Amino acid sequence: MQGIYSLYYKAPYYQRALIRPTREVFLYMKQRIAIVTDSTSDIPPHQAQELGITVIPLTVNFGTQQYLDGVEISSEEFYPMLAASSSLPTTSQPSPAEFKAVYERLLEAHDSIISIHISSGLSGTISSALTAKELVGGDIHVVDSESISLGIGLIVLEAVDMAQQGLTAAEIVAQLECVRSQTEVMFTLDTLEYLHKGGRIGKVSAIMGALLNIKPVVRVVDGIYIPVGKVRRQEQALQEMTHQFQALAAGKTVKRIVVAHGAAPKAAEQLAAKLKQAFAMDPDMLLQVGPVIGVHTGPGTVGAAMLIS
Repeated sequence: MQGIYSLYYKAPYYQRALIRPTREVFLYMKQRIAIVTDSTSDIPPHQAQELGITVIPLTVNFGTQQYLDGVEISSEEFYPMLAASSSLPTTSQPSPAEFKAVYERLLEAHDSIISIHISSGLSGTISSALTAKELVGGDIHVVDSESISLGIGLIVLEAVDMAQQGLTAAEIVAQLECVRSQTEVMFTLDTLEYLHKGGRIGKVSAIMGALLNIKPVVRVVDGIYIPVGKVRRQEQALQEMTHQFQALAAGKTVKRIVVAHGAAPKAAEQLAAKLKQAFAMDPDMLLQVGPVIGVHTGPGTVGAAMLIS
């Protein structure tokens, strides 16, 4: 039965009808796994839908007005609103009740849930998921990505691939430990203002950065932000990121590259071109980061995530 399962899910969509197992076979090989993430993973909605990924949105708050990330507010709508706002919007995590409702619904049709979320060092989303897990029971695995944005997205996509190959939930979670250690995220900021207002850096650092017109290069390590370079121009920051990724990938294989930006499409295209030249492969995706991440990084942010094995 495992062979039929793997053959079916490895086949292209247009060929699956030719080898589709009977209903009885599907019921027999029931290790049906639901993959859940949150909106900070920045997986495009159409891709999430195509792959069967359930995305739980965080919330962006402009004063008293609340918007579900990626549902009631898009990236294209967010950045103009951010520019027009007199105060920095805030974000809030999904409640345990929201996770509980999703988990209960998914367990009606699945045997297991793998729920992969933004770093616990940056958000309380994992805490809500763990609380819901205790309330629901069942075979639910909550995974701290120790990452942000498309760093989470890469881990989620790997989990989907493994589920389609027929691995059990326990096997997938065990392998995600390795995937997490192989995922690298780096980005540069146009301004330190948003990290400061969001409480991620001190006021003195933000003021000094503004005075010196510094463009920091930041790496996500164990779920927190670590500065790895400071330059004066964005072009230098893009080159520094490329060099940093090359050093991290030396002697290894790059499996996936994704590039993302916050209202900085030209810079993202430049970074994609540099990475393509450095690694002889096109990025899998080039897109705009979502509103929740944008609240803390601001416009002009550009970065990349890479899976290196």
